[in-house]
Amino acid sequence: MRFLLVEDNEELGAAIASRMSFDGHVVDHALTIADASGFLETGEYDLILLDIMLPDGDGRSFLKAHRNSQSDTPVIVLTARSQVSDRISMLDLGADDYVTKPFDHAELQARCRAVLRRKHGTAQTVVTLGDVTFDPVAGHITVHGTQTFLRNRELRLLEVLITAPGQIFPKQKLVDRLFSYDDDVSENAVEVYIARLRKHLEGSCLTITTHRGLGYRLDNV
Repeated sequence: MRFLLVEDNEELGAAIASRMSFDGHVVDHALTIADASGFLETGEYDLILLDIMLPDGDGRSFLKAHRNSQSDTPVIVLTARSQVSDRISMLDLGADDYVTKPFDHAELQARCRAVLRRKHGTAQTVVTLGDVTFDPVAGHITVHGTQTFLRNRELRLLEVLITAPGQIFPKQKLVDRLFSYDDDVSENAVEVYIARLRKHLEGSCLTITTHRGLGYRLDNV
């Protein structure tokens, strides 16, 4: 998954990004509302983690504008405000959840998983498609009873493909999902991870089809 973190505290932001990256997520870190807006203009995100008190404005204004743009990207607010009225106002503006500072990183990770499950219309983390069972939290797939652990980018690539079987994903879109703006990569890097996933899926009913000039699609055959 690709996350946008909007947090002006560089130390806290680095800690959050590190933990999320360790879980295999791609994280772009914006220190200001202006930076965050720039990221959103050029990238697509699965989740936004939004601080409220920012150097160039109030995160609530950013949240309101984000929702007015008709974007359905989930937003979890990171706030030091503990008043019930403050939390209610953020939920009313369109936040999907909130975490009060200081927070435990494990709680934040759990809330991220819960919000993403709701977005995908499921209460379960594990996905079963055909004869393949995929557990993104545990980091493995099971094919015909054989369990295989995936490396981080293999994991996130399969997560993208398996949530939309039959949909063609262009290479550039997969690059955007797998790598941050700080990573110096080409579209060819995607081919490496596609090849690894194909090997893991051998013998299953799932196959990754190449559509030349268009991208890749996960098919259940």
